[in-house]
Amino acid sequence: MKLLEKIRSFLTREGKFEDMEEFLLSNNFGIEFTESLVKEVKERKINAGNFKEAFARKVKDIIQQVDSSLHFSDIPPTVYLLIGSNGSGKTTTIAKIANLMKNKGKTVLIVAGDTFRSGAAEQLIEWANSLDLPIVKQKQGGDPASVVYDGIDSGISKKIDVILVDTAGRVETKKTLIEELKKVESVIVKKTEKLPAETLLVLDAYTGQSALSQIEIYKEAVSITGIVLTKFDGSSSGGVVIPIIEKYKIPVKFLGTGESIEDLNVFSFDSYLNKIL
Repeated sequence: MKLLEKIRSFLTREGKFEDMEEFLLSNNFGIEFTESLVKEVKERKINAGNFKEAFARKVKDIIQQVDSSLHFSDIPPTVYLLIGSNGSGKTTTIAKIANLMKNKGKTVLIVAGDTFRSGAAEQLIEWANSLDLPIVKQKQGGDPASVVYDGIDSGISKKIDVILVDTAGRVETKKTLIEELKKVESVIVKKTEKLPAETLLVLDAYTGQSALSQIEIYKEAVSITGIVLTKFDGSSSGGVVIPIIEKYKIPVKFLGTGESIEDLNVFSFDSYLNKIL
């Protein structure tokens, strides 16, 4: 049952507030949002007929606290640093963003900075070849910062518009990961004299509230400017967008909505609301 239908059913029976709280929490809207919404429903005597309007207004108030627009550098290249744990869909997300930028008429370069995971570079090479885009890589086990240095250097010399940098996602070795990401970011700053235009953390919607613990890990290393929420089409956990914004003031920039190269939506309030409802 869809979220809106489910909550409307709560509003027509006894025990509705406890059931509503449990349902919203199970859909990862977080304690703060859930308690605030239920309090408003009680105080304003919101019923099934006018719940959608109240819910939409509350969600919009939170989403408007941050800027979800995608940033570009005034002087090319624009560098996007992609971070995230293994299995989050990061590599596929890079291909989707590359395709999106290419369709906008921008030149794109991919940098295979994940030299740790077996097959990571090969996967990106396949995507780069299918999109007819250049890629900079090194052998597995190489120094990620060195790959990124070569990639930025190549992008600048070729006057590339957008450089997409992949990184390792080995959260099981937290200290190594943090030091590696700090080094990669410092290389980007050294070569471009500025931070990446976007540092995007790729999160799997199915991870629910554990997405917040991933943010805690990655923000120790770099300044996260946005979230890419993957597998949003098949998950009931889209509510996690709300606590992310409430707690960290980090906007969601993209929603991954399927397996196809085209299945990446630039985040907007209307599209998000329609999907979670």
